[in-house]
Amino acid sequence: MMSIKRSIFLLLGVFSALGAFAQMPQTPYSRYGYGVLGDNATSAQRAMGGIGYAMNSGRQINVMNPASYAAIDSLTFLFDMGVDINNLWTTEGDNKGTKMGGGLNYITLQVPLTRYGGASIGFLPYSTVNYAFGETVNNGQAAYQGSGGLSQLYLGLAAKPFKGFTAGLNISYLFGTLKHDNLAYTTTGSISLFERVFEVRDYMLQFGLQYSYQINRRNRLTAGVTFTPGKSFHGHSFGLQFDQSFDQSADTIGYTSMKGKYTQPASWGAGLNWQWNERLMIEGDFTYQPWSKAKYTPFEGYDANTFVDRYKVSFGSQYMVNPRGSYSQRIQYRAGVSFSRDYWMVLGNTVREYSVSAGVGLPAPGNKTMINLTVEYQHRQGHPQALIKEKYLFLTLGVNFNELWFWQNRIR
Repeated sequence: MMSIKRSIFLLLGVFSALGAFAQMPQTPYSRYGYGVLGDNATSAQRAMGGIGYAMNSGRQINVMNPASYAAIDSLTFLFDMGVDINNLWTTEGDNKGTKMGGGLNYITLQVPLTRYGGASIGFLPYSTVNYAFGETVNNGQAAYQGSGGLSQLYLGLAAKPFKGFTAGLNISYLFGTLKHDNLAYTTTGSISLFERVFEVRDYMLQFGLQYSYQINRRNRLTAGVTFTPGKSFHGHSFGLQFDQSFDQSADTIGYTSMKGKYTQPASWGAGLNWQWNERLMIEGDFTYQPWSKAKYTPFEGYDANTFVDRYKVSFGSQYMVNPRGSYSQRIQYRAGVSFSRDYWMVLGNTVREYSVSAGVGLPAPGNKTMINLTVEYQHRQGHPQALIKEKYLFLTLGVNFNELWFWQNRIR
């Protein structure tokens, strides 16, 4: 048992040092704002449409609502990590393309503190920027490229002050670098490159509450809410101007603090979860972020970004034939759907996205560890003009280690 725990902590240390997450396929939409936002969902949750605000289980980590950490058993140790492979198909008029990506998606750990509380720590992606495209301009060609992302290292705590009610807090350290490049080639042979850089070093708080009501012996209803306060980003924004030969150091332009000039809005989440006989679970979630109130200071040479309020609706379910039955009866079957309007405004159009997902949880023989496999289809395009149509296929593998904590076997 101790060798397993040492291996898990070693893995955690390795990935902490790397700090690398799955690379999203290139999408021009990530040119706007802070890129494509993450949702803190594990592989099992993604199979159910990304639900989690009202879900609490002593066998699964749920970072979406920190109040869920208090549901862990006092002898249980949880470690969950996920990787994915993704493919993107794009359509813009008569032009079509395909791109692939993948890698580490998340890594989380959860332990009990007392009989009435729990704690969690891990790495999650906050946002991702990845795009590259070009166009013809007067007297030449222009190319645009972006890369980077923001990651969060979080510590979460939760307590159960009285029966049925839990409260929790996630404290996150937000860090990363976003880069946006403009490269121009003229017919006379001159070349110019301007790079805009965001370096973020910040913190973020998330509060969560859950209340579970046992209707009868077989039915339980849980309501959950979360709140993340809005705040200014801390870090620096600046431009780098490279000369034509690129053999000299770049000139730094407009170096300034992000505080007060770039902000993230508050975020609200709410969900309702119903469980029947430890076999069937159904949940619906709603997320709202008033991005229209966020600040994003324009930079010379770049288009001003306009944001709209973001919302997301998710529904998901999980079914297991018999939690104490044979191996095939303990397999968990999952499915979910979601719809969202993202926070970007692109050429006067909003961007909408819907997804359909399904997956299974396969018990590891001999213990409570679960291997989660998820298939997710996503579709994104502008509205009312379609702009660029994007279709994604994600294949995600998550391994949720479930081991006994501080358990001592008796010697007879």
